[in-house]
Amino acid sequence: MIHLRLSLVPVLLGLAIALPLGVAVQRRTTLRRLTTVTASIVFTIPSLALFVVLPLVIPTRILDEANVVVALTLYTTALLVRAVLEALDAVPQQVRDAATAVGYRPITRMLKVELPLAIPVLVAGLRVVVVTNISMVSVGAVIGIGGLGTWFTEGYQADKSDQVMAGIIAIFGLAIVIDVLIVLAGRLATPWQRVTRVRRPARPLRAPIVGGAR
Repeated sequence: MIHLRLSLVPVLLGLAIALPLGVAVQRRTTLRRLTTVTASIVFTIPSLALFVVLPLVIPTRILDEANVVVALTLYTTALLVRAVLEALDAVPQQVRDAATAVGYRPITRMLKVELPLAIPVLVAGLRVVVVTNISMVSVGAVIGIGGLGTWFTEGYQADKSDQVMAGIIAIFGLAIVIDVLIVLAGRLATPWQRVTRVRRPARPLRAPIVGGAR
């Protein structure tokens, strides 16, 4: 499915870029500030304008799917690098100190302690990115890129509101399915967060004392 591929490939590429980048700049104030500012600027660029300008920057045709992949990878990286920083910041300093005290080196501590504990916050950012990408891919239909967005353009040109509505429902449904899968994957990756409900024995009811002692 074209829409799904154009949505998820940039997520994988963006995650591969944002994760090591976030780890590298987290403790470096100047680089962190420069990274977050650059990410904010990139995300303010309109997607349609970026789809059109990219063929002038990279050797592709305007109708090439690579333009959408590159553009969404930039947006994904811009969003995820902030999510990675927030996720790492959420790890308590006491946990880092304890890991260091038991002999973990910085790299080992990052891989075995900090990143696993950062997964819940990172998954939350990943959910936002995926839903954003699924909606942005539909913009590519305006310049002739396939996907569910073609239902919008074709329905609008043929004055068929039902086709436009079908496209909206399809994109909405796709976003929900992928979001649920990400949530499930996040739970599988963090088994320590599963809370086992233990039924506590009911306390015996005591009759109230009327009048009290005199």
